[in-house]
Amino acid sequence: MAKITFIEHDGTKHTVDGEIGSTVMETALRNQIGGIVAECGGACTCATCLVHVDEAWSPIVGKPSAEEEDMLDFAFEVKPTSRLSCQIKVTEALDGLIVNTPAYQGR
Repeated sequence: MAKITFIEHDGTKHTVDGEIGSTVMETALRNQIGGIVAECGGACTCATCLVHVDEAWSPIVGKPSAEEEDMLDFAFEVKPTSRLSCQIKVTEALDGLIVNTPAYQGR
């Protein structure tokens, strides 16, 4: 398990256990984290699971793929550290990960 802290747009924090091998999006949905819509269920086709990775964690999480970059073009509130949570696999290296959810998910 890896601890992941989700910070909602209003500052509400949720620290939950992420199962190794699952995605950050699956972890959010499993724990009823507000701000993650995930309309496509993790297929990288909707951009409604956007998160802003904490700057300290951004190099560890890594950069988005070309496919993910294309989807980020349709997302709201995109920042340099934005990622689609369906594309971030939970690993032991992500224990302690901090992500922020935007106020709105949509396309």
